[in-house]
Amino acid sequence: MSELKRKPLRLGVAGLGTVGVGVVNIVENSGDMLSTRAGQRIVVSAVSARDRGRDRGIDLSAYGWHDNAVDLAGDDSVDLVVELMGGSDGPAYALAKACLAAGKPFVTANKALIATHGKELAALAEASKTALRFEAAVAGGLPVVKALMEGLTANKINELYGILNRTCNYILTRMEREKLAFDDVLSEAQKIGYAEADPTFDIDGIDTAHKTAILAAIAFGIAPDLGNLPTEGIRNIAPVDIDYARELGYRIKLLGVARQTGEGVEVRVHPAMVPLSSPLASVMDATNAVLITGDQVGQTGYEGPGAGQGPTASSVIADVVDVARGICYPPLGVPVNDLKKLPYLGSESHIGTYYIRLRVTDVPGVMAEITQSLAAETVSIESMLQRGHAEGGGVYIVLTTHETTEQSAIAALSHFNALDCVLESPAMLRIETA
Repeated sequence: MSELKRKPLRLGVAGLGTVGVGVVNIVENSGDMLSTRAGQRIVVSAVSARDRGRDRGIDLSAYGWHDNAVDLAGDDSVDLVVELMGGSDGPAYALAKACLAAGKPFVTANKALIATHGKELAALAEASKTALRFEAAVAGGLPVVKALMEGLTANKINELYGILNRTCNYILTRMEREKLAFDDVLSEAQKIGYAEADPTFDIDGIDTAHKTAILAAIAFGIAPDLGNLPTEGIRNIAPVDIDYARELGYRIKLLGVARQTGEGVEVRVHPAMVPLSSPLASVMDATNAVLITGDQVGQTGYEGPGAGQGPTASSVIADVVDVARGICYPPLGVPVNDLKKLPYLGSESHIGTYYIRLRVTDVPGVMAEITQSLAAETVSIESMLQRGHAEGGGVYIVLTTHETTEQSAIAALSHFNALDCVLESPAMLRIETA
């Protein structure tokens, strides 16, 4: 082993929340194992956080402290920076640019940063011939970034589906198992720490959109692009929809979907009904999962904890070890200059099948009005259910469609909203065959 390799790889850790503390703990407690696997001793030399006096349950006195995280980029005692502060801009963005411009390897778990500035940061890393790694930014402890970058590199990726947010999957699981309303489960999720006090980032699909943008970029050789990623969350999922989904042979999941066709790429986030026979249907509670389909390997699946101290810190350390081993490839899988500019297909052009729930007056002639509205947009019915009286009056009519464009399905909803017999805005969910 060379003299250079015998020197330790010294980490600067920016952000000492749950994951940051987890990273420090792994380095402190598993040093011998990491040294053997990395071929180089790995140590923490400096840290940064907003509150120096906070009790984090670990002794940080041996490490240099920076009140300004960006100072880690210029600290000669730091060889590699691990960023765990979060946020697409502000200190995290400034630190990333400073490190990469200086040729200092940068490892992050920050999905918002990579989804928003991934192309720019990748270009900086390539120009300075240094590493930018972000395995922990997507699906916590699941090595899906590495799978796309390395294990599946011989494949043209056709599509991927992801359950990428533990809060949403936990809420949907509890709603189904215990027949609870969305607001009740959300309140409980906040109490046990599965949801933030302001849950918008999770339940409105923003977190999933960041992760989906990253996966789509690596899968298809394009730049991350949040601007072309239609996003819906789970706020409007009602227990009645979960019950009807089960009766029809489906389960509702919040999905990140990315698909490549001859016409371009389709990237979107929304709740969807997946068949009970799908591997995704069995992913319950706070678990994440990703299904990836390649032209050579077919479909592969990855399932496990998508967040938490141990799983996320594990992925961070995996990136650190790769840097120690000298593994340095283009951050987005291909050089920035080779990224493709594929057209994004609008959601309105998506062809699929749909679930539609209507609450209508229980009078003769209603079905004729419904079928006429569908026929006006050339949408045909595959199946239909009507079960008793609905809460609030009237009855529910639930139907699934044959394949149609999303534009036609949405236009049919507009017709429904104009009917006097329809008592509330219709609910619509996409049906995915993942």
